[in-house]
Amino acid sequence: MQFKHPELLYALFLLLIPVFIHLFQLRRFQKIKFTNVAFLKKVAIQTRKSSQLKKWLTLFMRLLALACIIIAFTQPYTASKSALNTEKETVLYIDNSFSMQIKGNEGPLLQRALQQLYSLPDNTDKISWFTNDYSKINVSSQDFKNEVLSVGYTQKQLKLSNVMLKANQMFSKNENVEKRFIIVSDFQLKDAFPEFQKDIKVDAVLLKALAENNISIDTVYISKKKSATTQLKVVVSSQGNSPETVPVSLYNNKTLIAKTSVDFSENLINTITFDIENTRSYRGKLELNEPNLPFDNSLYFSINTPKKIKVLSINEANSNFLQRIFNQQEFEYTQQSFRNLNYSEIPSQNLIVINELTNIPESLSSALKSFSENGGSLFIIPSEEGNINSYNTLLTKLQIGGFSEKRVQEKKITQIVFDHPLYQDVFEKKVVNFQYPKVNSFYISNSQATSVLKFEDEKPFILQYKNTFVCTAPINTKNSNFQSSPLIVPTLYKMALLSLPLPKLYYTIGVQNIFAVPVKLVQDEILTLRDSTMRIIPLQQSKATQVNITTIDEPSIAGIYSIEKKEQFVENVSFNYSREESILQYSNPDDWEGVNVYDSVSALFETLIEENTINSFWKWFVIFAMLFLISEMLILKFYK
Repeated sequence: MQFKHPELLYALFLLLIPVFIHLFQLRRFQKIKFTNVAFLKKVAIQTRKSSQLKKWLTLFMRLLALACIIIAFTQPYTASKSALNTEKETVLYIDNSFSMQIKGNEGPLLQRALQQLYSLPDNTDKISWFTNDYSKINVSSQDFKNEVLSVGYTQKQLKLSNVMLKANQMFSKNENVEKRFIIVSDFQLKDAFPEFQKDIKVDAVLLKALAENNISIDTVYISKKKSATTQLKVVVSSQGNSPETVPVSLYNNKTLIAKTSVDFSENLINTITFDIENTRSYRGKLELNEPNLPFDNSLYFSINTPKKIKVLSINEANSNFLQRIFNQQEFEYTQQSFRNLNYSEIPSQNLIVINELTNIPESLSSALKSFSENGGSLFIIPSEEGNINSYNTLLTKLQIGGFSEKRVQEKKITQIVFDHPLYQDVFEKKVVNFQYPKVNSFYISNSQATSVLKFEDEKPFILQYKNTFVCTAPINTKNSNFQSSPLIVPTLYKMALLSLPLPKLYYTIGVQNIFAVPVKLVQDEILTLRDSTMRIIPLQQSKATQVNITTIDEPSIAGIYSIEKKEQFVENVSFNYSREESILQYSNPDDWEGVNVYDSVSALFETLIEENTINSFWKWFVIFAMLFLISEMLILKFYK
């Protein structure tokens, strides 16, 4: 027990005064002589012992009454250290990621948590709060209530380490302030529990799903493409207890095209097939009905009229291998002899292959530099009899280094840089043992550019800087067997695809996406993304023959967007939410050392109210004083 005015307790020494008076009161019984007492009324005999007992009881009641009055004036109370601390800071994190859509005992986890947070007491100190996509610092409880119910779902999901980092930034640097951090989340498994500062109290509200069931459309891809139809493969997965069959619908715009069922009786991951007609433009949507976690029930995709990638080879060597590779539907391949080169066709190309030119004149070097600066891609294959100085002049202009000397020595090409964008999605696994291609002569490169393929001594065979690729050895059949190697097709094929990265079936919101739109823009012209409700200006870079668009968090809503130039339709592009939150795996905050865990926001509030309550007892001491005074009066009146 603590006292608001403890100095008044010295008044308890005043209780000694009535004790001393009682002890030194020397009243004695007096004898009075009467002649005859036979006619007097009979009186009760009061002994000296009974008189003394009554006086002690009276004294005791008076002392207790006075003591209670004195203690009441000191205003006694009980409270925790937290309740007594007048300087407090509270930071609240509300997880509003898509996984919080799942149903709990009282509806969706996020909506129920927001309703309970709305009941925050009005006398609460100012708080700072944030979600995965929003933050506010030092707002009143009323302002917090005005905004908290409008919190919506987002595709973003911060890792716990990032959550703690952001919370630390929102706390002040004052070491004398009591700091409390509250996390409201389902704790979907992302990373390990981070450490936190010892001066911060961490409270975790663990929101649990009623049932961990979910069915999601994971991805869609084109498996076959014929002259009249395209075959789509759709991957659908299930978790927990789910129906044996679930219908999946395919739409083009708002028109239902096909409907089929997915059978989960044997496998939890299934692939279904749709055959669609080849049309000029396809605005596709796949949909299923699963109420537990709805964000992954739809997947959008778009198929545009294919744009041909323009490839030009400038030759002084045999180019039959290039013609075989680029004689495909998606390419527009042309080849020219170096002696009859039409310079006017260079700017309109996407990829130019320099095929073993003996000499590269200054005019061609300048044209290729301008082509590269405008976004075009180059693949330079040197000649055995090449003029090193002319090659180095071009390579210096392209900022990719140069050749120092030529060596005649057999070398095998043994190392593939599998992480390079050129080989992403090419190999199912890393190939270690294969029939290594070889070269009989090569050039020593002094470049620090990124290697794509390497010789057995770690020296580069193909290297890349920005949009330029350089081979360090001739690949004609006399000098190398690389043309007959399985590596040549994916290498050159991906070079061409990267020169004009056309939109895929769909992109994922929240990661960096880069694609090219084959249109030409004049000064001050821009491309926009538009759906039925919004218009977005993405990050874009205009080149001579294309516009490179980069997106990350915008668009933030899944759907199909039209790419427009001056409100004129160019093509479609689709965006979907990441499927990471479809995986219902969770961490247990009980394993987080030093953290207090609650099963609801209401339970947390009850604990906080109890911790911050100051229990005052002065009224009770006043009541006790009254009771003791009444007891004294009763003793004086009725005690015989």
